[in-house]
Amino acid sequence: MAKPGRLGVGIIGAGKVGAVLGAALRGAEHAVIGVSAVSDSSRERAETLLPGVPILEVRDIVERAELVLLAVPDDALGPLVEGLGRLGAWQPGQLVAHTSGRFGVGILHPVRAAGAVPLALHPAMTFTGMSLDLTRLLDCTFGVTADAAMLPIAQALVVEMGAEPVAIAEADRVLYHAALAHGSNHLVTLVAQASQLLSEVGVEAPERMLGPLLRATLENALASGEAALTGPVARGDTGTVAAHAEALREYDGGSGGDILEAYLAMARATARRAGSRGLLKPEQREGISEALDGPAHDGPPSPEGP
Repeated sequence: MAKPGRLGVGIIGAGKVGAVLGAALRGAEHAVIGVSAVSDSSRERAETLLPGVPILEVRDIVERAELVLLAVPDDALGPLVEGLGRLGAWQPGQLVAHTSGRFGVGILHPVRAAGAVPLALHPAMTFTGMSLDLTRLLDCTFGVTADAAMLPIAQALVVEMGAEPVAIAEADRVLYHAALAHGSNHLVTLVAQASQLLSEVGVEAPERMLGPLLRATLENALASGEAALTGPVARGDTGTVAAHAEALREYDGGSGGDILEAYLAMARATARRAGSRGLLKPEQREGISEALDGPAHDGPPSPEGP
């Protein structure tokens, strides 16, 4: 016997997010009535995660679905919603949810104008587009935004997928998404840079060396916040910081490399935060700043020559 309140769900965009969330909703006994998929990879993903679900045109999905899940890139969301609005595709009472972190429900104004219900359901998770992501959902949080009367619907959908909903105000969506992107995307860059340097000095498996260190660091930071901060900047060890900066200037061939740029920016930010929290004395913070600036002759050569 089917659970009460089951919906006919249509997925627009069988990317890594759309296919996984569609499978999660299907696992909660909602009926996925169709999915849109254009590329070969998205079609393969749909067949793997949503077996038996027909691949349909977008207009057909919107016509048939009680819940439309829009899992498309941020820049494509507005034009898609507006285009369907001009076609008169949105239906009164229909639930329309997007998965963008950047936007709330404001971008779904054509949906609201048609009498449908706009929802924003953004998973704070990175996806592979494979079945293992369904397990990751069980430890995942969604940033949800909806009109006050409709917020319980958004929260219930997230809970049914096995995740935890956290309400994010419409005006706070961009800052919310910036926080996640800064923490997640830039972490990948930092790991890649560290791995590159270790490979350069002959470490054959940098991931094996970095893995235990980074996992412990992340766990400590999540548990203790900035009290977990260690290292030469936090200790005010100016000699070590200066040696790091000099080595990276030499490695990057001057001051234009991305690793040096990232190291200097993060070290300065770390020193600033450590200073503001009383972990560094003013003279230590000043010493770190001077160490990062490097010797005066380290700047770019003058037009007259080195």
